[in-house]
Parts: sequence; C-alpha cells; structure tokens
Amino acid sequence: MADLLLELFSEEIPARMQARAAEELRDRLAAALTEAGLAPESLAVWVTPRRVAFHATGLPTAQPDRSEERKGPRADAPAGAIQGFLKSTGLTRDQLETRDTDKGAVLFAVTHIQGRPTRDVLPELICGLILGYTWPKSMRWRDTRLAWVRPLRSILALFDGQSLPGGLHLGRNVEGGEQPGYRASGDAGDLNYLPFGNQTFGHRFLAPDAVSVTDAADYQAKLRAGFVMLDREERKRLILTEAETLAASVNCRLKPDAALLEEVAGLVEWPVPLLGRIDDAFMAVPAEVLTTSMREHQKYFALVPQDAAEGDAKIAPYFVVVANMVARDGGAAIVSGNQRVLRARLSDARFFWDQDRKVRLEVWAEKLTSRVFHA
Repeated sequence: MADLLLELFSEEIPARMQARAAEELRDRLAAALTEAGLAPESLAVWVTPRRVAFHATGLPTAQPDRSEERKGPRADAPAGAIQGFLKSTGLTRDQLETRDTDKGAVLFAVTHIQGRPTRDVLPELICGLILGYTWPKSMRWRDTRLAWVRPLRSILALFDGQSLPGGLHLGRNVEGGEQPGYRASGDAGDLNYLPFGNQTFGHRFLAPDAVSVTDAADYQAKLRAGFVMLDREERKRLILTEAETLAASVNCRLKPDAALLEEVAGLVEWPVPLLGRIDDAFMAVPAEVLTTSMREHQKYFALVPQDAAEGDAKIAPYFVVVANMVARDGGAAIVSGNQRVLRARLSDARFFWDQDRKVRLEVWAEKLTSRVFHA
C-alpha cells in the first residue's frame, strides 16, 4: 500500500468557493480512484486561499487484474456473423467459450486484462480531475485553453514518495491550438506545461520560496514552518479564540458572526487577529450602519460591551481585523492603516445616514404611488 499527495497550487481562490470546491474535488477524486480499482483507505483534503491539497492513504501499487466478457452470436450462427465477432474482439475461434443458455449454445469472448501499475494510472486520472471540474466562475490566462478559478501555477503529485511522471499541458487558445490534457513530457521553457513535481510554496510574503517535500507529514510540517495553516477548521478556531481574547482585553465580547468567520478563514493562510478602535465621532451612527460597513467592506468583526444584554444592538468602539501577516511591530502599522481606511468608510456611512434622516419615511412611501409594479 502507498500514499498519494496531490496539491493544486494557484493564485488566490475566492473565499466563498473554497469549501465547496474542496468537498466536490475530494468526492470526484475518490470516485475516480475507486472506478480505476484504486480505492483509498482514507482521503483527506485541505484548502487555503492558494491551494487545494489531497492526501490519499492505502492505495494499491497496481490495479487488480480483471476479466471482461462479451456475449457473441449462437454457436451455429452463419460464418460471417462469427467472423465479425472475432474481428471485433481480436480473438480466434478456439479462444471463444461456448455456453449453454436458454437460447441454445452461445459464444462468449473472455478477455483477461492485467492491472496497470498505479504510478502509470494516476497522471491521466489527475489531469482528468482538473479538466473535468467546473468552478462557479473560471478564467483563462495567457494563450491557454484551460479554464480554472485562477491561474494554476504548479502541481505537486507524489506517489509512494516519488514524483509522478509527465504533467498537465494547459493547451493553446489559438486557431488550431492543442487541447489541454496529460503529456508524458514537455519543453522546459513551455509556460503552458505544468510538470508533476515535489515542490510547494509557503506564505506569499513570509516564505515565498519553493520547498521540496517527501511525503504528507513533511508537506504539512514545511508549510507550517512557511506560515501556512493548512487546516481550515484550525484557522477558524484560532481566529475565534484570539478574537475573543482581544475582546475580553477591553471588557467586550465578540459579536457572533459565523458567516464572516467562514469568509475570513478563506482569506488568510496565517491568521493574526488584531484589535482596532473606532473613532468616538462615529459612535452616534446606528450600530447596524457601523456593523454593515465594517463587515461587508472591511471584513472586520464587531464587538459588544461585556455587560450588553442579549439582543442589544449597541456595539463597542472596537473591531477585530484578521491580518495575513506576522508584523515586526506587532501589527501596529496594520491596525493604524485599517483604522484610517475604516474612518473613510464610516465617514461615507455617516454622510448617507445624515442625508436620509432629513426626509421621513412617510415621504418616501408617498413616492411609491408613482411607481408601476408589474406582476
């Protein structure tokens, strides 16, 4: 038994697409392996903003041998019918089996097929997985024909500790250009050819250089050393725990927001929650307006006073921003920059709120009489 480690490394995948894509690609890979006679004992999937990775354990080193049989004409059929059947199967007359059925003696062609080595099966299977998956929104780049969520940069594919042969050619989107698919080899200078390899990349800024890995354990360890937290659920737990700790430090509680937590976990590979402050000048603006501006535009978590009653709309003059960076100054510059951006956002929000307050809702309601609603 052997393991398969596969990583599809790309530019940033939109956060809203990551979890679903990881599940669907895992299910497709499991189905493809099973159909090829290579059902894994377990199959794990990891997803970060720049990669989808899979670890399949307990794969056989070769497909099982199998037999295929085809039912032919009756044994006493005309010679032409029997010859046509022989031609289609590539067998001779003495290689056919004669079986008694309710319709008399019938010819059967039984072919014994030897299983291929798993190492030879996986490259085309992986390319089929990539080419067969459709993202909610895809793009093409350069002159390629492959449609993927974002430009695909590399493919790490290790089976039993060794890189798989060949790679994926992205095709050429020119008149008469070739279609994307598996290639046994490619030119070193061909930007449209992604060879299977044993290298991955850490955090875009903190550890951008390529690193070679030998197996799944080495892969996880080197990515963690490269400031990449592979497990999405671990990133969510860290964000939630650290944000709650920061809130408690200013006598506040984190305003629950499961959807925002899911999204932010898909925006960072190494989450670093930081505490920021909202200018007092904006606290007269309704909490719903403040929260919407922070949540929708900036992906900030709102805080509420520790003693606030359940359902109380009031929020505290603080927010939590999740950085994707370990800063030398402890995050002071990041917080300062985010406070400056938030100040501009809230200035806009306060302006529109003040403008809306000048006209009562009854006046807007009267204007509806001039609207025509069509069924």
